[in-house]
Amino acid sequence: MSSSTIQKKLASRHKRAAHIRKRVTGDASRPRLTVYRSLNHIYAQVIDDASGKTLAAASTLSPELKDGKGKKAELAKEVGKLVAKKCVDAKIEAVVFDRNGFNYHGRIAAVAEGAREGGLKF
Repeated sequence: MSSSTIQKKLASRHKRAAHIRKRVTGDASRPRLTVYRSLNHIYAQVIDDASGKTLAAASTLSPELKDGKGKKAELAKEVGKLVAKKCVDAKIEAVVFDRNGFNYHGRIAAVAEGAREGGLKF
């Protein structure tokens, strides 16, 4: 892909993310679970937008998952379970899901599924 194509794809994702963020906000009772997908890793964090603080975070680079072997989708599901475990420890049971402009498919959906299995309600 040429650099102009990559820039167009990135600009389109940022536009979708901004459109989503107009509607999705997190507060103390229902913080926002946002997901970022890079080529090799996946990151999830729970954010209280009212105070601007990150309440819980997990990624494939977390010490609990650092030695994780397997497919990317399986690791994404483990990231979802880990962030849900951290949320339950912080007494957070419900969140709003922010897919950050990515399609709700593949690794993004796997994070959401893992978080639901871990006890979070969307």
